[in-house]
Amino acid sequence: MNPTTKPEEPADESGDNEAERAVPAAADKSDAPGPSLAKDPGENPEAGAAEGAHRAGDGDGAGTASDDDGDDGDPLTDDLDGEYTPPPSSGLAAASTALISVLLSLVALIGTWSGRVIAERETLVGQIDLGQTGTAEQQISEIYGDAWHATALTNGIFAVLALIVGLAALGLPQRKSWVRPFAVAGIALGALALLISVGMYFDVFVSLPEPPPAAPPTTG
Repeated sequence: MNPTTKPEEPADESGDNEAERAVPAAADKSDAPGPSLAKDPGENPEAGAAEGAHRAGDGDGAGTASDDDGDDGDPLTDDLDGEYTPPPSSGLAAASTALISVLLSLVALIGTWSGRVIAERETLVGQIDLGQTGTAEQQISEIYGDAWHATALTNGIFAVLALIVGLAALGLPQRKSWVRPFAVAGIALGALALLISVGMYFDVFVSLPEPPPAAPPTTG
């Protein structure tokens, strides 16, 4: 009896087929889009905030630069853009001038050391010029009258200076409320001193003393 040849069973290709199918499936899974670990820059809040701050910083820097360029403080540019505004005055010149005017007017009213020295000089010069030969009228005029007029002239000069300085104080920029009253007081006292000096010089208020009339000669 011939041994029955067992027919060869076809190779079970199911496992191979499954393996081959598994490989493409794995490849497809790897190629398929999945959740990515890298975050989109737009979805990262920290990155977006940093980028916004950087842009804001750039904008602020540009604005500052433009402001600095516009307000550079160049006097030439200021003169071209508009009128130049001088800084406000401290008012020190007006205050000092007003005080000086008051002091000068008081000196003109009371008298000065320089006026006394000038008067004594005129007295000495009159005594030298006349000697012992001058009459009484000449002695009064040269010794007393010239000294009196020299004193009046000196006081008048100080009075005129007080008037000029007081008027200058009124024209200067003033910051204190008392400056104008002081300047007006200096002008008023200076005018009064000038009036008195003029009267003294021309012998309006007090005239020069006159010698007594000469006695008639006696007949024996």
